[in-house]
Amino acid sequence: MIRLIIIFLIIAIIAAIFGFGGIAEGAADIAQIIFWIFVVLLVISLLSRLFRK
Repeated sequence: MIRLIIIFLIIAIIAAIFGFGGIAEGAADIAQIIFWIFVVLLVISLLSRLFRK
């Protein structure tokens, strides 16, 4: 998932440099959504490990 975040971040930066505001905004939004999904999955994983032990 980190790879997807980095890919969409690079797409957003390149699109912003060339002036494609809509594409840059969309890629940045997708990267942000994937990042928050990753954070939620990390917290769930940590909590499950905490309760197993």
